Amino acid sequence: MQQPLLFLTKKKHVFVFAFAFAFIAGLLSSAAVAQTATPSLEITATGSQEATQSILTPTKVLQGDELLNKLGSTLGATLANELGVSATGYGAGASRPVIRGLEGSRVQILQNGLSVGDVSNISQDHAVGNNMQNAHQVEILRGAAALLYGSGSSGGLVNVVNDRILTNLPDRPTGAINTSYETVNNGRATALEIDSAFGSIAVHVDTAINNANNYRIPVTSTQSQGEPAGGWTVPPAGNRGNNYSGKLPNSFNNQNNLGFGISHIGESGYTGVSVERLNNNYGVPTPDGGSINQSQNRYDLQHQTRNPFAGFSSIKFSAANSNYNHTEFNNAGVAASHWKNIANEARLELAHNPIAGWKGTFGAQASTASLNATEVGTASYAIIPPTKTNSNALFWIEEGRWNSLQASLGLRYNNVAQNPNLGTTLHPEPTTPPIGGVTPEISLQNRKFNLISYSAGSLWSFMPGYGTGVAYTVSQRAPSVQELYSYGAHESTATFDLGNPNLTKETSHNLEFNLQKTSGLLRSKASLYANRFNNYIYGYYTGTAINNPGHEGNGFNVVTARQARATIKGVEGEVTYNWNQTGLGGRVFGDASQGTFDAGGNLPLQAAPRLGAELAHQKNGWLTNATYIYSYQQNRLANWEQGPAPSYHLLNAGVSYTERVRDVNWTVFMNLKNLLNEQIRYATTPMAVRLYAPQPGRSVMVGLRGAF
Repeated sequence: MQQPLLFLTKKKHVFVFAFAFAFIAGLLSSAAVAQTATPSLEITATGSQEATQSILTPTKVLQGDELLNKLGSTLGATLANELGVSATGYGAGASRPVIRGLEGSRVQILQNGLSVGDVSNISQDHAVGNNMQNAHQVEILRGAAALLYGSGSSGGLVNVVNDRILTNLPDRPTGAINTSYETVNNGRATALEIDSAFGSIAVHVDTAINNANNYRIPVTSTQSQGEPAGGWTVPPAGNRGNNYSGKLPNSFNNQNNLGFGISHIGESGYTGVSVERLNNNYGVPTPDGGSINQSQNRYDLQHQTRNPFAGFSSIKFSAANSNYNHTEFNNAGVAASHWKNIANEARLELAHNPIAGWKGTFGAQASTASLNATEVGTASYAIIPPTKTNSNALFWIEEGRWNSLQASLGLRYNNVAQNPNLGTTLHPEPTTPPIGGVTPEISLQNRKFNLISYSAGSLWSFMPGYGTGVAYTVSQRAPSVQELYSYGAHESTATFDLGNPNLTKETSHNLEFNLQKTSGLLRSKASLYANRFNNYIYGYYTGTAINNPGHEGNGFNVVTARQARATIKGVEGEVTYNWNQTGLGGRVFGDASQGTFDAGGNLPLQAAPRLGAELAHQKNGWLTNATYIYSYQQNRLANWEQGPAPSYHLLNAGVSYTERVRDVNWTVFMNLKNLLNEQIRYATTPMAVRLYAPQPGRSVMVGLRGAF
């Protein structure tokens, strides 16, 4: 199967689309290609509790077969090819979504509507604290719907739903099992979940294990001369001629988790609790190398009463406690630092019945987090001093419907307090020319921020099945802990990070226009947006470096937190034919965004423009699909970034067959990834990894799923 692919070169772009179509045609001619059942078009999303036609629903919902086919070992890998979404890429262990050019603290990650409680927003080498193998649904929210859960999510908000607390009684024991093997990394994954009921008590149990070795990377002609992958090196002078054309060091990933939930379900509502234990040991593929051993205990409580009193359709209370830990190891396997974050969150929501065409939800939310990162051996702080964060919020969103017109309104007030340990002694480091001396000092101080975010939008169905909309959202964000107080060397990014305790709140003004066709075999949607920032917070490379004896070349670049006016503009759209329905379906799509400083220059770590096409056929238990994505070269870089980030072609394909045996639907599947064996380097990943570590090469995954 691999031989014909070797003749496809980057100069033969026209043949890539032809290959995707030929692959599907070949499968169709050799088998009765098909699907088990037509998925429902009406989706009730956890984030908004509305149907698909609501303008408060998530902009994207991944569930069912679509989620299973796109499922990756990380959240970022799962969402990387969605419209308007790219990802960071620290090997196979750590990857977060990047939405419309924004990531980190600007993209909040939730689990079942509450914060995931990890430290993945602090650095891209920190993994998101959830296991994707047991996810039932992944939602992306923007605008008024996002204001239910947080302010400052100017890029968007991602909610991972695992249904660990059941809200309906199963009429019989149900469950699923999923096992797979992947060639590129000798990856073995198994997941199991079971739901059952005992009277009015519902019980859920799930577990998942995912073990993967270092993955293979594509070979290029430069590697025969002893250069690192692709000829890109960090530091620029080279990496001692090591040849990494086989497997990428420190790209392994080993995860396991166990979850349990129990709930009492009555006629008027439910009350449930759940507990989860997550373990994750993964490599950090930088020139210095290393690994992270992550663990998390999480406890959730949910209660909902329907029609609690006159005028209200429901009242819901939810709370979570998360105890997160991870230890960072150097390339010799010696523990270097230990991170701990204890997070608590609680929220109350009341949904009212329609009033003059409006219905909505209002409520309150409170959260606390205690972050403590220490160097092993010295007990000194690691990059960030111990800090406590408190946040209290009030929120209110409304949606109105009047015949062909819909409107949404959202309002959120947040009070955020950042309180570092003021007694922490910060450690300056000597710097190299052109300036010399030592790293600038910062003065730790407590900070408080009052944030007001709001949104207004409308959707007009100007004829049956056609609509046009506009939305305006103002989102205010408090500076994060690392932006305020960082002061130390960061090995995974090869930087010495300097926070700025005097930063002010960041405000984004987002205006979006969209056009959509929502009925018929041929459907489409397109969006045009502009996001203007006051006091955009970013890391500025000062041009100096510290003399780090553990790092070769010129040492670690000194990066300081700054603020400036900035703008991100973008466009995205797709056209689908008979998508997710029995028979032949197709989809073409594209997205592009670019961020610039108003004073001149480009924002760092911006995703490259992309174009793509998908084909699928479903019938009689068979499902085949092929996806091709072309990512353009990203040469619009910040002036301190090395590049350009290269273009790439990504070709994936898959085939599966489902057969019901007694009471179990068994599915055997094969997924083919990166068939062209392209070197893929995300422009959204910091230079220390982008230049050194490409994404996995060509791979075949085979597996078996059972649902009962």
